[in-house]
Amino acid sequence: MSTESDGPAVHEAVRTLLLLMPRLVGRAKRLPVPPALQGLDLAPRHLALLAHLEYDGPTSVNELAARLEVAPTTVSLMVSDLSRLGVLQRTADPSDRRRRIIAIAPAYAAPIGEWLSGSAAAWESVMRGLDPAERATVITALHAYETALEQAGGQEGNAQPR
Repeated sequence: MSTESDGPAVHEAVRTLLLLMPRLVGRAKRLPVPPALQGLDLAPRHLALLAHLEYDGPTSVNELAARLEVAPTTVSLMVSDLSRLGVLQRTADPSDRRRRIIAIAPAYAAPIGEWLSGSAAAWESVMRGLDPAERATVITALHAYETALEQAGGQEGNAQPR
């Protein structure tokens, strides 16, 4: 393995990450889905929406859209789908009765928390082993990777390691 002063050379790091990412995604997808959520045909986009509600609490469609970085109409459609299934509930905002607040329905709070806990526990284990600057580097690198993929139009397969 070729290295630079503090770690692997860029091409070695890229090779390692290209081999690692599919395994990470595969393992995350194999986390057991609690029985209460099986058969609901939940997609990764639903998981992201549910994670925001689980960790940040009830909020509006517009706020969820901003957090997920998608159009409010996209979130509204997902919320409608999950509301029909009984997973989410919409209530009037006490400060503005025209505005709806989206929350996880009580019957699904525990199963959703259980579903998310596998990934959360793994990340917590990793992050506890890092100092704050290292945690910031991991988060910054993942955000930058997401941005680079978006700018490449999802064409990351065209890049050749050197």
